[in-house]
Amino acid sequence: MLIKVCMLVVFFGVMVGIGFYCRRHATDVNGFVLGGRNVGPWLTAFAYGTSYFSAVIFVGYAGQFGWKYGIASTWIGIGNAVLGSMLAWIVLGRRTRVMTHHLNSATMPQFFEQRFQSRGLKIGASAIIFIFLIPYTASLYNGLSRLFGMAFNIDYTVCIFVMAVLTGVYVIAGGYMATAINDFIQGLIMLFGIAAVIAAVLSSNGGFLESLNKLAAIEDASASSQPGVFASFFGPDPLNLLGVVILTSLGTWGLPQMVQKFYAIKSEEAIDKGTVISTLFAVVVSGGCYFLGGFGRLYSEQVDLAAGGFDSIIPTMLSNLSPLLIGLVVILVLSASMSTLSSLVMASSSTLTLDFLKDTCMKDMDDKKQLLTMRALIIVFIAVSVVIAIIQYKSNITFIAQLMGVSWGALAGAFLAPFLYGLYWKKATKAAVWTSFIFGSGLMMLNMLFRSSFPVLLQSPINAGAAAMLIGLVLVPAVSMFTRKPEAKLIEDVFACYDVKVYAKQKKILGN
Repeated sequence: MLIKVCMLVVFFGVMVGIGFYCRRHATDVNGFVLGGRNVGPWLTAFAYGTSYFSAVIFVGYAGQFGWKYGIASTWIGIGNAVLGSMLAWIVLGRRTRVMTHHLNSATMPQFFEQRFQSRGLKIGASAIIFIFLIPYTASLYNGLSRLFGMAFNIDYTVCIFVMAVLTGVYVIAGGYMATAINDFIQGLIMLFGIAAVIAAVLSSNGGFLESLNKLAAIEDASASSQPGVFASFFGPDPLNLLGVVILTSLGTWGLPQMVQKFYAIKSEEAIDKGTVISTLFAVVVSGGCYFLGGFGRLYSEQVDLAAGGFDSIIPTMLSNLSPLLIGLVVILVLSASMSTLSSLVMASSSTLTLDFLKDTCMKDMDDKKQLLTMRALIIVFIAVSVVIAIIQYKSNITFIAQLMGVSWGALAGAFLAPFLYGLYWKKATKAAVWTSFIFGSGLMMLNMLFRSSFPVLLQSPINAGAAAMLIGLVLVPAVSMFTRKPEAKLIEDVFACYDVKVYAKQKKILGN
């Protein structure tokens, strides 16, 4: 117990210390929200990865999808690495940095306002972010209760309060730069922790090949009549597996807290390095999480799904590890949760302040007032997430835990297509953006309220979210073809940022 407590004290001390160290970077809005747009590739790549992979992934999704699809759930991690990380950096990285800098936009709603010259789009995007990031934030605490119960035998409420308060302290003190540096440290912990846990679990089951053989021997008629399906390449349900891959991978392209990382990176050269670092990070962390979850059925005799749900699978797998490894796992999950929590509250507070309150409810806000408002809202958002998480835990309200899928689907379904086309396509229209906003968020709200009325395949929030994103990619160009085009001069001014002329000195060749 002493070892685990000491590890936690050191971990929290370092996080808070970095927050206060970075206060000098958070003296104005640009520094607080974007780190002065001068963040290097390593910090940006780790910030992207740690914001991507939270405790929901490690405890919830890895357990749930590993149980459903077996070792094939590793494809989710591979998809996260290739589509959610590498391709996102290649397709969005440079253009996002260049255009947002050109338009002087610090948030996604500001981008929509400046790109399409519509204050209404900014307010609409702000409302969607505010509505759907709150339940997303609350879901981060899911899964921590069982790990802390296993490791410390203390009330989960204490864990929530400590995690929330300490995250709030370093974010409020140091802003984006503190978040990025802490994300880097937390990312290193996640890399080492995942590798150590996988090695320990496989070793306890006789090694990789023996574990795979044991998994192949498990049969579940409710999942598939095919023998050895949980150790097979594509698992028992490849179609639904594809939906998970699409939502959890392509969905990052439309999440404001993820895209914002590209705003802050310091140079185009840094983007190239960040692409490689981010991809490798995702391969290890996400691929490792789902790979580990794929062996969950080896513990089927110990897991009580009826009582504990899918969140109990990963903690059960880890319950027999050494105290040192259990302490490492707790810090790993805390790292994953705190990094994502810090990104979400930063995105929420900056969006609400800069895109809604400023020039609307609170006019003539100077830098000092904007910083004060954002810091106050960080406290509010963290407090709300704590209250929701405690209510869920004490009352066992399961639907709150399911809201992450709904939130992810709504945000990505609403924003992915208009943001992508806004970066690349000059003919995208304001009406098309509104259509995507309404369709993506509306579809997920209907899915949450009237799920049983949806086709069987779309009753899953994950599949519905994937459908919202893919349909949005068709809706935006289709609507743009039949709606009023933006002014040609405006578009040329917006896209002029990509037409950078490079002048080279000409040297005469000897003899000419």
